Amino acid sequence: MSAAATQERSGTGTEQDSFGRLLHAEWTKFRTVRGWVIAMVVAAAVTAGVGLYAASGPQAGCQPVTPSGQPAGPPGPCHPSVPVGPGGEAVSDSFYFVHQTLRGNGSITVRVTSLTGRYSPNGGIAPGPDPAKNFVAGIQSWAKAGILITPGTRPGSPYAAMMVTGHHGVRMQDNYTQDAPGLPGAVSAASPRWLRLVRAGDTLTGYDSAGGTRWTLVGSASLAGLPAAVQAGLFAASPAWVSGEGSGPSEATAIFDHLSTPGARSAGGWRGQNVGADEQQGSLPGGFHQAGAAFTVTGSGDIAPTGPGSVLPGKPADDGLVAAFAGLIVVIVVGVMFITAEYRRGLIRATFTASPGRARVLAAKAVVIGLASFAAGLIGAAPVVPFGERLLRYHGNYVFPMSALTEVRVVAGTAALLAVAAVFALAAGAILRHGAGAITVVLALIVVTYFFSVPLAVLPAGAADWLLRVTPAAGFAIQQYVPAYPQVNNAYTPQNGYFPLAPWAGLAVVCAWAALALCLAAVLLRRRDA
Repeated sequence: MSAAATQERSGTGTEQDSFGRLLHAEWTKFRTVRGWVIAMVVAAAVTAGVGLYAASGPQAGCQPVTPSGQPAGPPGPCHPSVPVGPGGEAVSDSFYFVHQTLRGNGSITVRVTSLTGRYSPNGGIAPGPDPAKNFVAGIQSWAKAGILITPGTRPGSPYAAMMVTGHHGVRMQDNYTQDAPGLPGAVSAASPRWLRLVRAGDTLTGYDSAGGTRWTLVGSASLAGLPAAVQAGLFAASPAWVSGEGSGPSEATAIFDHLSTPGARSAGGWRGQNVGADEQQGSLPGGFHQAGAAFTVTGSGDIAPTGPGSVLPGKPADDGLVAAFAGLIVVIVVGVMFITAEYRRGLIRATFTASPGRARVLAAKAVVIGLASFAAGLIGAAPVVPFGERLLRYHGNYVFPMSALTEVRVVAGTAALLAVAAVFALAAGAILRHGAGAITVVLALIVVTYFFSVPLAVLPAGAADWLLRVTPAAGFAIQQYVPAYPQVNNAYTPQNGYFPLAPWAGLAVVCAWAALALCLAAVLLRRRDA
């Protein structure tokens, strides 16, 4: 028994040493072919070079000039900067607010009896005293009105709100990204909604009720560092109306009554303010009217996260990484050639004679080409985000913020995409044994599918969405860093740079393709003659 165990351990160690020698042999093959090494250098260079060139292209700035008409410095933004929320995300923060100062713990309660809206079908605001005179009746699905507590009215300030919406019932939303559902259905005089926000220190808790007697918890939010004196009151907002023909401004009007603030000490009367009006392009002025205990509040704009694809101007910080396709093409070609070149020259027989374990030969090749492609992708992608962001800003573009951790994920994920694509190409080469055919298949599945779905946007949105879920082109989702929020009326489509899968899920799809291709290649290598 002891001798057998010793022999088994010895055999296992020999296999491990053999695979190590096999890796070394395949690495030697790779590095001694000058064309492949040069190709990896080119992959890194084109990923960085084309990426920085792409980032330097968009000119969205206004050029300052001297009185004589000469340039006076680099272009500056032609539009106001986008507010940043408590979590560092770009936000839209524009609404009409009827508020007063409340001190200490307490609550604010109100009944909403109506929410109506109107919008511009042609995207225009009329000049003159009535900018909405050409609007038509219609409520935007995420139009919102209700009660809100915030430490201040600077755009981007933290907040918590209980609200009724156009088509999504009662919601509690806080700090732009958080959303919790309450009572469903539309609000009306026959079916009103009671809303309540209760403050206890830094914690704000939201409740709703159909009749004002039995209350249901909707959610709670913690606003760290909330001061003793806060701004609390009624608000109304309505995001841009988005349709297949374009987008345009909209406004919402809500009717409130039974407004009360028990427990909290109020200071001053109710006053109206158009929060963020200067920051939100195309917003309407808004206003309010008080008749006894009833308030009518009209507002435009939105309180929500924003990003590429929204009506706000701006560029993603990873805009230049769209050029990763250039490096991807190079590593795909090298990945295919790493095995088909041996078939073409008849050297594959010598390889399999020296190492009869064909699946292990394929595995060693996959490790070598994967690591080489990852290194090339990492070197090429690393400078694109920081330097590309500077170039975008220099040319007057607003750049949506990106955290350091997300930047690491985007850069490393782009390198991983190149590595997995190279392994997939290697497997395709082993299956087809024909360089041109394998390269064509892999490029069609990854690069061509991506181009037709995203940059060129020639496919219908439904078809592009499906292809970016099931084909290896889903791997490009690893570059996406601005998430899609269900409570936002942005156009979250591939045409606007949004992928239907989460970043790591998209990378997992291309990994699955590579793994399946490797398994099929290993089976065929065992069954077919060299």
